[in-house]
Amino acid sequence: MKNTIFTFHDDSPKYKQIYEKFKTFIEQGDIKADEPLPSIRQLADSLHVSRNTTLMAYEQLVAEGYIRGEGRKGYFANEVEPLLYQEARPSSTRKPTEQMPPPVQIDFRADVVDQAHFPLKAWRRISNQVLTEKDSFRYGEPFGELCLREQIAAYLLQSRGVRTDPNAIIIGSSTQQMLVYLGHVLKQDFSSVIVEDPGYDGAREAFQLNGFALETMPVYETGADFSQLEHRKSRVIYVAPSHHSPYGVSMPIQQRHALIHWANKVQGYIIEDDYDSEFRYTQQPFPALASIDSTRVIYLGNFSKCFLPGIRLSYMVLPQPLIHRYQKQFAYFESTTSLLSQFAMAKFMEEGEWNRHIKRMRLVYKRKMQHLVSELRNHFKHTISIIGEQSGLYVLVKVHVERSEEWLIQQASMQGVKVYPTSLFFIKNKSDKPMVKLGFNNLTPDEIQMGVELLKKAWVPGSERV
Repeated sequence: MKNTIFTFHDDSPKYKQIYEKFKTFIEQGDIKADEPLPSIRQLADSLHVSRNTTLMAYEQLVAEGYIRGEGRKGYFANEVEPLLYQEARPSSTRKPTEQMPPPVQIDFRADVVDQAHFPLKAWRRISNQVLTEKDSFRYGEPFGELCLREQIAAYLLQSRGVRTDPNAIIIGSSTQQMLVYLGHVLKQDFSSVIVEDPGYDGAREAFQLNGFALETMPVYETGADFSQLEHRKSRVIYVAPSHHSPYGVSMPIQQRHALIHWANKVQGYIIEDDYDSEFRYTQQPFPALASIDSTRVIYLGNFSKCFLPGIRLSYMVLPQPLIHRYQKQFAYFESTTSLLSQFAMAKFMEEGEWNRHIKRMRLVYKRKMQHLVSELRNHFKHTISIIGEQSGLYVLVKVHVERSEEWLIQQASMQGVKVYPTSLFFIKNKSDKPMVKLGFNNLTPDEIQMGVELLKKAWVPGSERV
């Protein structure tokens, strides 16, 4: 057996270092199966440590199955499958001559919220209050706390025109999670789903996880194309009618009525993802599809876009025929979202803080949107098209160059700016020009200006000399 004497270092307990050394000897085959180990006293003397230190190391090795104790005979190594070591691979394949991108200065990501205007004081006060209540120290109800469901029902009636009973509302952690659970119920009667193309890729992943076949409905910058809807085999359709992802277009009332008529005709369902309808800047938010006919619409909403992504709070309003089936399917599943977050949000809404927050953030985001669009037009003139400036928390920028989306992202990165792809939203209905997504939620006006200036340097040859 190898000489077990070695030098200790100071960053971990000595017993752990002894344990790690013997573990390595056994895994590498330096200590063979059934080979005897030094006694606890011998090892302690040779390493100049206490017997208790070597005993703790041996006890850990015994517990994990590396060695065994045989009464008065002492300790022996057990047979362990040798580790397969691979040659270390270089951490990067980048050629030495390639230029490393600079650190990110401006990040145009859309899945964040404005930290400066977050109602921290009110949320902290309410959260602390919730922790003093007895109900906070139990497991949550599987379909969400009644107090939050009641507040959501009142809010949906006031803001979206949706009349619903609190018992028809299901609380979950995210839109994807709710779609996965919903899919388990729907696949008993349906085998395929119509999705928008382009459309939210996260929804497609959720449907495919449940084994649904996907049919597509094309959407363009001007709106959805319903011309082939009657020829689709599916009887379930997933749409974002108030703010399409990613184009941002809203479905006119004629198409909304046509979609409701189709769902009733085929005895199917519309899944309405109303993910950020609060942020419409030119008119009031459009009424939800569920406000027209709640019997055929499954309504999805969330608190991620308009409040805080990390709170992980979403909700779903089920038509009457699906409520019992859903509740029966998941009656014995634990709630997927925080009980404390539910109580805090219910109180936040009850005290009127939610409506005040939405009103304030609509103004904040409207100004940021206008500033971003103004800067883009000033710097790029007619070399770009801006899509989706009427609502939402991002715009799409179509760049009129014979380049790829990847090139736009890479060139922006070289200027310290992070922009985001749109290709993941598309299935067949591809864009005619490269297009990127620019969010503005957590950027200041100065950061927006700097970001656009850097993008011009990245995408317009010679602009750095202007």
